[in-house]
Amino acid sequence: MTQPHSQPATPRSYYRSPAQVMRLARMGSAHPMRLSFLRILLRRVAQENWRFDRPIWQVDARGVGRAVYCAHGPQRSYSLVAFAHDLPDHMRSDRVIATAWDATFALFDGVPSPQDLDRLQENVPLQEAGRIGPRELTLSRANRSVRLFSHVVGALAQGQQPDLAELQDVGYLMRTTAVYGAGKFGAADRAAIAQRPEMAAPFQAEMLTVWLIRWFTVDIVNHLAAQQGGAQAVALAPELCRQLGVGNSTGLGMAPFLVRHPVLLNNWIFAREEALARVRALPIATPAQLAGLQAALADAQENASTWRSSHPVQVEKLASLRADLTRIRDYIETWPSHAPQPWNALWHWGEATLSLEGQEALLALMLEPHGDLVDGLAECLSADEQASFRINGALPLGQLRQILVQHYAWALRIDFSQPAQMARFWYVSEEKLEPRLGDRHAEPGAELEQPLAIAHLVQALWADLQAQPDTLPLASFLMAHPQHRLVVRRVLRAPSHPFAEVQDNLIADTMLPIDLMRCKLAFFGASHFDPRSDKWVRISLFRGMPYPTELAQGAPA
Repeated sequence: MTQPHSQPATPRSYYRSPAQVMRLARMGSAHPMRLSFLRILLRRVAQENWRFDRPIWQVDARGVGRAVYCAHGPQRSYSLVAFAHDLPDHMRSDRVIATAWDATFALFDGVPSPQDLDRLQENVPLQEAGRIGPRELTLSRANRSVRLFSHVVGALAQGQQPDLAELQDVGYLMRTTAVYGAGKFGAADRAAIAQRPEMAAPFQAEMLTVWLIRWFTVDIVNHLAAQQGGAQAVALAPELCRQLGVGNSTGLGMAPFLVRHPVLLNNWIFAREEALARVRALPIATPAQLAGLQAALADAQENASTWRSSHPVQVEKLASLRADLTRIRDYIETWPSHAPQPWNALWHWGEATLSLEGQEALLALMLEPHGDLVDGLAECLSADEQASFRINGALPLGQLRQILVQHYAWALRIDFSQPAQMARFWYVSEEKLEPRLGDRHAEPGAELEQPLAIAHLVQALWADLQAQPDTLPLASFLMAHPQHRLVVRRVLRAPSHPFAEVQDNLIADTMLPIDLMRCKLAFFGASHFDPRSDKWVRISLFRGMPYPTELAQGAPA
């Protein structure tokens, strides 16, 4: 990774090391920030003055039908095609094995014709069982948050606004159970859109899908309230709409992504760490920056006050976060922002004083007032993963050993003779082709293990290297030991991609998949991370953010 040419190199002393950053406990404390993908989308849409409209609303009194939401950019248009269904309560499930949902969606490349809509209506409600093609960029589905959805519709139908506390407690009217893209189930491949400026950053099609789904969720409750209440019904007030995001239920299927895409992971973490280093290196803190920090802190405290979870790990983290945000507030009241390098002093104070949760929250807060300094790093988040795919077969094994010692000492220290360090194995379920996690000592199937235990693979490579001479070319070694090709490719990337590896044992009995999930979801921009076990989680997207119609009216992104 290199910095944009317009930005001078930041001294290395302001960077955190991979050994500090790439541990699961810290990754599992990540917070959304300016470089999160949904924030990148909102900034671009606002800067380019995108237009939005809803040309089709064909929904009956039961809330069944279809709608189209269009986003018109400078060069192209994208359309969310939404299908609303009448789903019996007993069929509503967030599990991936569900076969029916309250609403289903596709993001269409362009503006669909009537023929396109009819084709999509035959297939999108079936999700995996249907057929979509290269004009569709995403496929998604969502279920109502039944209690809040009914409360909101009932209140609006009676001419009243719903209870604010109820809205804040849940935070969304619907939650998606999948947003598929990048070629899955026939959708357009990532390569087909990656060169478009508005789609160059990661997951922009998925973020646009969810943002437009949020608009649909408000429209459907307003529609049903009007159908039930007639003339006395009212629409959901704009200030209450802002309290609502789109929920998401995510399981183990998301967790291995960061391991399978090491170059992409490196670029995400690099961009964030570069942003932090740039802020830390600033010589002064201006009054405007201090005001921005205080405003971001106030927003973070309000967000933390409505963040709920019953998972023991997250309950403890939330208590630490709220206490740490209070400590940050107290500290910046007397913070010597006029002293030399005040941002670096603030960071060092945070590292010495705050929990991991608080430190990562401080990182997000410190980036917030510095958009002019860090927003350009959004250009560094994507990755050409094929560029580093080729293996240099002429490399002497002595140099490979040096790379292992320098970059994988953490992996070589793990004692895999201990049962606790070999407790889990990753596999793919036969029924849904989704990643799963098994208990190696109690369940069958370890022979089908996926190559996600990078530390264990590194040790196996190291063991087979011991009997080989330093001068032997890597190609000769791999001819005799082809099973190591995957891990060798990763090792060779390490010098130029220092943040590519999660520096923990991913098959230990103490490993929490939700740590991997939270890291990825924070880069999405998710808030209100709420684990329901160590393997699945609920979150909210776009909560507190403007709606498309608000951005058109000049609301800040």
